[in-house]
Amino acid sequence: MSRTAKKGVIMSLEHKELSGLLETALVAARLAGQHAMEHMDYVKATIKSDNEMVSQADAQCQKIIIDRIKETYPDHGFIGEEGPDGNLFKQPPRGDEKIWWVIDPIDGTNNYIRQVPLFCVCVAAVYENKPVVGVTFEPATERMYTAFEGGDAQLNGRKITASAEGINNFEHIGLDSHNKDSVPHWLNDLMIRTRFRNLGSAGLHFAYVANGGFIATIIRNVKIWDVASGAIIAESAGAVVTDFQSNPFFPLDIAAYNGEKLNIVCANKKVHSEIIRLINS
Repeated sequence: MSRTAKKGVIMSLEHKELSGLLETALVAARLAGQHAMEHMDYVKATIKSDNEMVSQADAQCQKIIIDRIKETYPDHGFIGEEGPDGNLFKQPPRGDEKIWWVIDPIDGTNNYIRQVPLFCVCVAAVYENKPVVGVTFEPATERMYTAFEGGDAQLNGRKITASAEGINNFEHIGLDSHNKDSVPHWLNDLMIRTRFRNLGSAGLHFAYVANGGFIATIIRNVKIWDVASGAIIAESAGAVVTDFQSNPFFPLDIAAYNGEKLNIVCANKKVHSEIIRLINS
């Protein structure tokens, strides 16, 4: 699966290779999601940081995903939420296959530990610092959102597309809930003008933008594993994914990433520019 550049141009992975990555991600995400559902009634949790909690199921599910991927791709790299002493897990790729797997084993842990089944498993394969495969699995509903580079976004094998609606009081927009000191003016504006939602899972927010349920989501202070799978799924569905200055979110140097917090806007094409203007006004 190694690739070489010709005259400075990076070669893309072939369709067969992308299909193999996607199939592996599907199986790994489903196995982890099934494990999470089976253990949700018995979960034990600890405080990880000032706004994060972690359960023993998070680490178990991450191991399930990594072990399954390694069966097929033993030399690939991994970056995930659950590492030693509350840090990230990072294992660089070996050999010529410079593919990273970016994993959030339970996105929505605060929901999960309270037996609120709004959570998902996020698995992405990243090549040349951009996601080329993304899987977001919602175990409670058996919804599997998928995409690969150059293909359609799908929900359980059916093509999905982002909404074409504008901002109005009938449309849903996903907003985060971490407003420690004050509510920014733009956030207050969107809360007044829309039926705003916070599901407690960035992965689900991205998936719902991709399937047209949300017109947008704006998330502050997220980590790469929160958004890697959702970004390619949403973009494949026709949405736009950028930072708050409207710069493309990817490529992002995965090898150099050490858990820095990120700000992201994922929106349909009709409202993305308006949201960017609001944030920066």
